[in-house]
Amino acid sequence: MGSNTVLRQVFGLGLGAAACVITLHAQVPDGKPPAFEVASIKENVSASDNASVRVQPGGRVSVSNNSLRNIIRNAYNVQNYQIIGGPDWVSSVRWDITAKAPDDAPPQQLLLMLRTLLADRFKLVIRNETREMAIYALTLARSDGQLGSQLRASSVDCAAIFAAAKAKGEAPAPTTNGRPTCGTRTTRGSMMTTGVAMADFARNLGPFTGRPVLDKTGLTGTYNLDLTWTPEDAPPGLDGTAPRSQPSSDGVSLYTAVQEQLGLKLDAQRGPVDVLVIDSAQRPVED
Repeated sequence: MGSNTVLRQVFGLGLGAAACVITLHAQVPDGKPPAFEVASIKENVSASDNASVRVQPGGRVSVSNNSLRNIIRNAYNVQNYQIIGGPDWVSSVRWDITAKAPDDAPPQQLLLMLRTLLADRFKLVIRNETREMAIYALTLARSDGQLGSQLRASSVDCAAIFAAAKAKGEAPAPTTNGRPTCGTRTTRGSMMTTGVAMADFARNLGPFTGRPVLDKTGLTGTYNLDLTWTPEDAPPGLDGTAPRSQPSSDGVSLYTAVQEQLGLKLDAQRGPVDVLVIDSAQRPVED
């Protein structure tokens, strides 16, 4: 499958979105759900592997070759395994959407506008539930608590760095060695963090394991880490299938890498997970 490009500053879809609290009915102060000025929806029948969700200048939002399931995932800032139910076409049929918001619409309003569009045009009805599901608990691998060579306590004060950057009205200066100044940088088969708490790292693992990961290490403070593994030859699809992390025959799995490189372990358990349940959805009238 091709890439799914998302402007994360606006849509907030990051790897740390697992098991988040979902707000279904957020509204603007006048009580009316915010909506795009105009929106066009067409089924994509190209059979292309390329898919994207983009925010463009002038308040334009462009969704290309995405299933409704993946659009919901973006609009509600959840992971695939947090979306339950719906007819089969929700995952199989792809859509192109072009929408225009007011030029001065704040970025955070675009999410609410996308939710309104899904309710109006796809007749999407969803609800919150907490369900007992398969999870992974991130624990210490060794009884003596010794950590792996690729996991180190961080001395970086990310709160101070971000506060200083905000005071200047700019983003934190990038590093020259490829590390994120603060936070997480992820590519297919690798993850690198600077000044990140274990709870955040655990959430960032969720999209690669296909289920929520909860921090049960007992480690406090923040950490720098470097994690590399060999994912499957085929990258995750955009049709609602969970990302896979089994390695090729000559590689190391994510689970082995977490244990050998970080001194941690992913322990399969069951626990409560916030989910979105699709009660109903209809194919939109195209325009």
